[in-house]
Amino acid sequence: MGEFKVHRVRFFNYVPSGIRCVAYNNQSNRLAVSRTDGTVEIYNLSANYFQEKFFPGHESRATEALCWAKGQRLFSGGLNGEIIEYDLQALNIKYAMDAFGGPIWSMAVSPCGSQLLVGCEDGSVKLFQITPDKIQFERNFDRQKRSAVHKMLVDRQYMGVSKRKCIIWGVAFLSDGTVISVDSAGKVQFWDSATGTLVKNHLIANADVQSIAVSDQEDSFVVGTAEGTVFHFQLVSVTSNSSEKQWVRTKPFQHHTHDVRAVAHSPTALISGGTDTHLVIRPLMEKVEVKNYDAALRKITFPHRRLISCSKKRHLLLFQFAHHLELWRLGSTVATGKNGDTLPLSKDADHLLHLKTKGPENIICSCISPCGSWIAYSTTSRFFLYRLNYEHDNISLQRVSKMPAFLRSALQILFSEDSTKLFVASNQGSLHIIRLLEGSFKHLHTFQPQSGTVESMCLLAVSPDGNWLAASGTSAGVHVYNIKHLKLHCTVPAYNFPVTALAIAPSTNNLVIAHSDQQVFEYSIPDKQYTEWSRTIQKQGFHYLWLQRDTPITHISFHPKRPMHILLHDAYMFCIIDKSLPLPNDKTLLYNPLPPTNESDVIRRRTAHAFKISKIYKPLLFMDLLDERTLVAVERPLDDIIAQLPPPIKKKKFGT
Repeated sequence: MGEFKVHRVRFFNYVPSGIRCVAYNNQSNRLAVSRTDGTVEIYNLSANYFQEKFFPGHESRATEALCWAKGQRLFSGGLNGEIIEYDLQALNIKYAMDAFGGPIWSMAVSPCGSQLLVGCEDGSVKLFQITPDKIQFERNFDRQKRSAVHKMLVDRQYMGVSKRKCIIWGVAFLSDGTVISVDSAGKVQFWDSATGTLVKNHLIANADVQSIAVSDQEDSFVVGTAEGTVFHFQLVSVTSNSSEKQWVRTKPFQHHTHDVRAVAHSPTALISGGTDTHLVIRPLMEKVEVKNYDAALRKITFPHRRLISCSKKRHLLLFQFAHHLELWRLGSTVATGKNGDTLPLSKDADHLLHLKTKGPENIICSCISPCGSWIAYSTTSRFFLYRLNYEHDNISLQRVSKMPAFLRSALQILFSEDSTKLFVASNQGSLHIIRLLEGSFKHLHTFQPQSGTVESMCLLAVSPDGNWLAASGTSAGVHVYNIKHLKLHCTVPAYNFPVTALAIAPSTNNLVIAHSDQQVFEYSIPDKQYTEWSRTIQKQGFHYLWLQRDTPITHISFHPKRPMHILLHDAYMFCIIDKSLPLPNDKTLLYNPLPPTNESDVIRRRTAHAFKISKIYKPLLFMDLLDERTLVAVERPLDDIIAQLPPPIKKKKFGT
């Protein structure tokens, strides 16, 4: 694997926003997740649970309701009283419409998928017709005071104290007329809607039951509590030969530390999220046909996109937060030691810059140039470019004015290796090339989207020689452009799974592409075909443990002096692939490829294989080479995130 000096960075103080709503789409097997900062994320559950799209947050958009409609259309509502529809192709807000009922607390689509109902703060329910292009107000159901068919009164007793009001947090209405309610007294209750009477009561928690979701077959449902527990209920036969069925609590799960604010029920899994920021997907073993890795628990904490960029020349790291950027200079040491030693710093890391955005919009993407002299970032409505000047330990910042409007809503920003060009991928599918001058810029060219599509380009890679630009869209396609001649060079053959990372190797101009199913391809840009190494590994296949990893590869790089090495990482491993060595088969130890160091070099070489994997650094948000002997690794321990969250509800443990 080679010896490297590693800068182990743990001062990226990133805390994901809590999860507020989840909505599952059975038609596309996709999951929409909204967070407390207004961000909405789309996960493709068929593509190894990859976060394939996201819509940046906004300070005035606190989402309280989220739902899918027919035709894979996504709507949300929140405290600002607006109904929002999202454009899943251009990755922006299609439109926002005031419901005129105050804050929106609930939202549902009719069974046929043609009508949208919205529950508002003023007690009214608004009915909208879903048209091909928009929604149209149809009817208003005012708050009912005297004409209710039944009034079901829940027990006001709360944890043994009768004076406190009991709050209903969620209701489900089944096709057989059963009403299920969850409340602040820790109860799940079943009601007969025909008579308005309580049929059954389950006290499941010593705190609020905050969320409920029912399966499409109505034979199973899931609830989440403020204690972090998720409970599963199933409709089962009373006896083995009986047709009579009853609801039974079957499985409690404790995968959260804080409130479970949102749950969803897919045909094969229970899905939950809440204050602790984790998205948890718990497969139902009886519903999973093959008991393989698809039956494993998934816990997703970090975005499947990069929040960190690096200036190798100046040893700088740029950290992206929701509303500001931080620029840090890495520390240094003059000490030496043996393998595994922690070396004392002779100079600590410096926090050089805190760049705060103006306005309520979240930052979509950001980047620092390799030379460290430029910083660029984008929000939904504006694009910012800054020139940095360094004088000894001082740094000054100069904003480049009059940036063109077509650069706003950029989804990806990338500088060329020599820091003379800036590449910007817009949410309309266009790719812009900007030449950087001393404190100014010049627009060189725009590559328009292919065949009239508006597919957004989410990932960019530029060759070190500056001649090639690769761009990947949300539909898993990769296009390669000739920068010198300003034209499309080729399109990589389509693949079924989304691209998670891509990079172009120096000297060979081979494009390495990682997909969400953990497959890695190498494509020769000059030859317009897959390389022989790529064909060999596709023929033999990857090791089964490699394919069973549950976090996507988010970064790929190359060693400047070792052209046969590919460096890549996900959240829980760093890997160097040595293409000169044989590939491991399923009988080989993937994570322990080398024998003890006292073995001879001949034996070590004979038993070694191409994949050298380290799991020392985790969770790993970023890793790259600063030079041929130095790595930088940015970790974000989960305990550090939990420590910054509000305290969870304390449970009384036995014997205390």
